Amino acid sequence: MGNPSTVECSQCRVFVKIKADAGFSTYFVAIPFILISAIMSSALKFLLFSYRVLTLLVNGYRSGYMTNQLHSKSSNAGQVSKFASGSQTYLSPLPLPTGLPPADHSQISAEIRDGYLELGAFTPNIFGWQLTFLAPMTMLLLACVIFPILMFLTGLVWGEGFSDAVLTSLDAFLFSIPFGLAILLVGLVIALVPRLHAYFKLRGVVPTRFNRQRREVCLVPSDSDIPVFVPWEDIQAWVIQAQGTTQYGVQRQYGFGFGGVDPSTGTSTSLEIMSAGLPLAISTWEALRAYMEYEVNSLEEIQVSQELQKPGDPPWEGVHTFYNARERMHQRRREGEVSRFYPFFWYCYHLITLWTLPNHLTEWEVRKVQRLNRRATPESIQLWSEPLPEEQWAKPSDELKRQSERVLELQKAHPGKSTLEIFAQVSKELDAETSVTA
Repeated sequence: MGNPSTVECSQCRVFVKIKADAGFSTYFVAIPFILISAIMSSALKFLLFSYRVLTLLVNGYRSGYMTNQLHSKSSNAGQVSKFASGSQTYLSPLPLPTGLPPADHSQISAEIRDGYLELGAFTPNIFGWQLTFLAPMTMLLLACVIFPILMFLTGLVWGEGFSDAVLTSLDAFLFSIPFGLAILLVGLVIALVPRLHAYFKLRGVVPTRFNRQRREVCLVPSDSDIPVFVPWEDIQAWVIQAQGTTQYGVQRQYGFGFGGVDPSTGTSTSLEIMSAGLPLAISTWEALRAYMEYEVNSLEEIQVSQELQKPGDPPWEGVHTFYNARERMHQRRREGEVSRFYPFFWYCYHLITLWTLPNHLTEWEVRKVQRLNRRATPESIQLWSEPLPEEQWAKPSDELKRQSERVLELQKAHPGKSTLEIFAQVSKELDAETSVTA
């Protein structure tokens, strides 16, 4: 048996006692490098995941923001169109009441005035900024805090005592600082790419407007500056259900879209938006329909605030959201809705995501998007958006009133039926009437 000897890692000053005949123990000399490799691998995976999520948050639900290809020109509410991976069900024309609460789950409504509702080209949110900071800050924490702690434990177990463990962790900390800062900078760059891409796209986007006094919808294709004015009752709206197989299993996707043809020019365009679920997509459309039919009159009535919006708060997320969320968190703890550990993890999460900085950046981003939108709105659309005298307001057609009353009757008689089932029944009745008349 040989005398114990000490092997020193020249990079991290990790001391490990080994015996001369116990060669396998030298494996522990490589512990710092194994941990660094694991951290770098985790960092890369985490940052790539964050990039995909941020791309979806900032741009994903705007995919195909404006296209010049409209779906079927002869569709009515309730008709279903099948395709290879799913189905498309029409909600309009005519825009009938869905029976679901009007709620902007997709957060597409940016402004509501008495005369028009404007969709935001994209709605800034706090979670997007939190995720922007979460990935690189987590990697920095792993490199500069967790790694030195592990090295302290390594030195304590295999080193020469407590003082050796302290020196080991200190050297590990100094060694990991460049790696941590590099990961932080690279992570921020990767996470900011989707936002910069979104800002670039926004410069050429004209927000869609719904004018309820004229009962028209104004859409502008992404490849044109000429607005398309579609009569409200001629607008086509649909919801989409699709599924596909990925490496993670079967993935379902939902969304809704709308579009139409300008009767004066024959130009058509459409907009499609992703959604988290079919009822949420229908509720978002219902929010637009309810505004056009004077059933809602303010942005607050269709917002999904999750109890984080108080009277007097601005209609967008910001610093007030943080303090409302903190108050709500303490209230839930007092009422026993969450465990005693929940506040600890709540504070840890917000410390890692830099406290209220994401909230301040969201408010700044809201103002930036609003300025971009105002600059992008052509004068012809601004004139079209001017309020009209009440005697000049367009009125709903008798056919819309008749079909809406029929839908409400069926919803009351069959409360268990879904919106799409009710619309399908009304569509069949309409087809039967048409065939009898013909």
